[in-house]
Amino acid sequence: MPSLKDLFDASGPTYLTYVNWNCPHHRRSVMASLVQGVYVLECDRQWNRQGPDARAPAWWRFFHFELRQVLVDAADGSIFGAVYAFQPPFHLMDPTAAASAPHYVAAFRGTITKKGSAKRDLELDLLLVRNGLEGKSRFRVAMQAIHDTVAVATGQHYRVWLAGHSLGSAIATLAAKTLARAGAAVLPTFLFNAPFVSAPVERIGDRRVRQGIRIANSFVTAGVAALLQRGGGGVHDASFAALAAWVLNLFVNPADPISAEYVGYFDHRRKMEAIGAGAVGRLATRNSVKNLLLGIGKGGGGCEPLHLFPSAVLTVNRGPSPDFKTAHGIHQWWAPDLALECTAHHYS
Repeated sequence: MPSLKDLFDASGPTYLTYVNWNCPHHRRSVMASLVQGVYVLECDRQWNRQGPDARAPAWWRFFHFELRQVLVDAADGSIFGAVYAFQPPFHLMDPTAAASAPHYVAAFRGTITKKGSAKRDLELDLLLVRNGLEGKSRFRVAMQAIHDTVAVATGQHYRVWLAGHSLGSAIATLAAKTLARAGAAVLPTFLFNAPFVSAPVERIGDRRVRQGIRIANSFVTAGVAALLQRGGGGVHDASFAALAAWVLNLFVNPADPISAEYVGYFDHRRKMEAIGAGAVGRLATRNSVKNLLLGIGKGGGGCEPLHLFPSAVLTVNRGPSPDFKTAHGIHQWWAPDLALECTAHHYS
């Protein structure tokens, strides 16, 4: 049976009848809802729900967005993304709040484990682990749509926002990094439960054990990176620091093994500075052993870790999450009573 979670009136943030775009809670809730809209678009396709039976439109119309483009994966015909345009009624326009609103949002869903899309989604999940998304049709379609949207925005690139959940976060990340590195645009980006391709050390209960593992890993990673950089490999500081102006919005749950490690990743950078190992920490924070080894023989340039960021505003949901589905789900991010911890991290 179709899930009630597809119904906006049953599970969406219906309380958010007015959006203040200067409010982080409102921005987070709307961006998560637009990502959910992509999930429901694909579910509508699989259940053949059309016209008045379609459940997806409520997820964007409630916030005065229009659906401008549906993004389809050529490999299986599944819907993986959408481009929305903000079209608020004139009588609801608050000039101060509207100045902070996006004009366009490109949103990308994560994995759906249903027959109509599971095979392709899981294939891309595996490619994500190997940094292999860039050459795939799904990313190429997403990148073209973002390029086209940025072109329409003409000089107001900051009004084009990206949002993604899980696998969709990886697509949004790769697109945003590609544009930022090319000097084309720095786009506001909202990543929900983004995959951190590493052992989930954050899930270890003992804080001292977690810290010890991370310190040891930093020295190993820094040692391998220093060795390979002599031959031109690894991610150099200038390359990593070039992305520092891109301060993304990252939303994670410590009970989610897929994204939890971001909590420790940013906190550990501060700890390395505190113990006098800042240089080691900075070298380790922009590399991973897996990607360093994958880059051997490729000049190192093709294996920059997708999941490592110089700067971010990290929002952690500290509320109870009884199971993986809750901890990793998109629905948690528009709840009105979240126990959130928010910290800004800037690379220097």
